[in-house]
Amino acid sequence: MKVLLCGGGNAIHVLTAYVGSLPDTELCILSLFPGEAQRLKDAIPEQGVKCMNDLGDDVYGKPDKVTDNPEEIGSPDIVIFAIPSFTHELYLKALKPHLQEGVTIGAMPGEGGFDLCAIHILGGDFVKHSNLFALETLPWACRIVEYGKAVEVLGTKKEVEVIVRPSEGTTKESVFAILHRLVGRLPVFDPASNFLAVTLMNINSVWHPTISYGFYRNRDIAEPFDEPPLFYYGADEYTGDKLAKVSDEVLELKRVLLEKYPTLDLDSLHHVSEWMTRSYGDDIGDTTSIYTMLRTNKGYRGLTHPMREVEIEGEKKYVPNFKYRYFTEDIPMGLVVTRGVAELAGVPTPHMDDVILWCQDMIGKEYLGVDGKLNGKDLNSTRAPQRYGFTDLDTFMKTNNYLD
Repeated sequence: MKVLLCGGGNAIHVLTAYVGSLPDTELCILSLFPGEAQRLKDAIPEQGVKCMNDLGDDVYGKPDKVTDNPEEIGSPDIVIFAIPSFTHELYLKALKPHLQEGVTIGAMPGEGGFDLCAIHILGGDFVKHSNLFALETLPWACRIVEYGKAVEVLGTKKEVEVIVRPSEGTTKESVFAILHRLVGRLPVFDPASNFLAVTLMNINSVWHPTISYGFYRNRDIAEPFDEPPLFYYGADEYTGDKLAKVSDEVLELKRVLLEKYPTLDLDSLHHVSEWMTRSYGDDIGDTTSIYTMLRTNKGYRGLTHPMREVEIEGEKKYVPNFKYRYFTEDIPMGLVVTRGVAELAGVPTPHMDDVILWCQDMIGKEYLGVDGKLNGKDLNSTRAPQRYGFTDLDTFMKTNNYLD
């Protein structure tokens, strides 16, 4: 089996160790980020990338090729994106001439609207005759220990919902089997209802922007920190409550959609509190509330807010990094997509809007306009339905086969 991994970050390191350790597997890594492919190629030792696995023994794996040239990838059987979702379009355009119908292609995670982007670039017929998949979230919480050499899995999720849109003659189960072969027995892959359910169940788009908003809402963002503040363990009760309210709005959208389309399957769309317990189980020390779950989840231990290191009067300090994917990815490719579907369905989202408006101000973008509609000047850099020309709910649902 020929496997192509796209990217060079934390998840690619884990996948390199796992996939590279498998027999009868040819592994290629493609990175289009300037200089990253050569840096990764030079860093990987002879024994391969070491993954310190929370489930057992360390795993070592090495790619057969690391490249920045799409012409060198051959004809892969499976393509996995573990890259910022705002680069999905770049990679799909680069790969398009080199992919054959029947390929299995997907994203870990498949941020909101991945299917819309794939159809837009590859074409509806190509996607129809290939296997498209997306994970609602990464299978693990992980971090690079030493670039190109070692990565640590802090916590493997118990189960992750995955959507598979198989080609004609292919079963969802066969695609699940391939994915399990690549990542191991855990997490359990739970079939998601459809791509719309995965788009709306985009946990990163709720988690990262809302936690950031809650943490900084009453702070002077120009005031530096002595140490990077804890992200999940540093959340307060207000933030836990805000997360619940944003998730409540998503579930209200689910209710409205099911009322209008009774045959629509959105069973895999859950409240974030349920997602937390399903994903991490006994790793959570206190399940009283979202606030307590955030602060007692072993998988979140030690994770900090994205920061930039600066020097002030000769001392090392830290300031917020609003160019990190929590903002540049989880807003335009996540929460804004959900907000776009809500707008088509006529569902008000005041709590979601609070988060989007604050985040877009922090990153200097405009998605929500002054009239509260998704018509801001930066809409075309998102994957909201409105970016692809959808202005009414029925057309959006039928064109993208969400009612099949």
